[in-house]
Amino acid sequence: MSRMNIIYWSASGNTEAMANAIAEGAKAAGADVKLCQVSDIGADAALDCDLLALGCPAMGDEVLEESEFDPFFTQIEGRLSGRKVAIFGSYGWGDGQWMRDWQDRVIKAGGQLFRGEGLMVNEAPDDSGLAQCRSFGGEFAAQ
Repeated sequence: MSRMNIIYWSASGNTEAMANAIAEGAKAAGADVKLCQVSDIGADAALDCDLLALGCPAMGDEVLEESEFDPFFTQIEGRLSGRKVAIFGSYGWGDGQWMRDWQDRVIKAGGQLFRGEGLMVNEAPDDSGLAQCRSFGGEFAAQ
């Protein structure tokens, strides 16, 4: 059984809903899942897993949230080499540049990015978006 940490930041609840659905899919696939907000976990504990899923919405000018999430990601970024990493988040504007930048950071750090790209959902995930998240979590757990 894989141990998966799902760590996220969410202001409006959209990315939190994605995280919860990803956790449901991963648990259904047999993973031992720890789900927590970024403010509730340190770098060492975050990396104590087989699979690492990180969630953050697009903020401002399509960037990661700057006060909590980006500093956390910067702290673990240099330790992603060889790790299986999935990234996800919601957005309300733009074309996904924050996700492309984040994907590049994971790959440049040597992380094994699940599917080669992150999962994005526009605004609040509807039933279809939640189903995508559950599938994403289940497939990631099967790694």
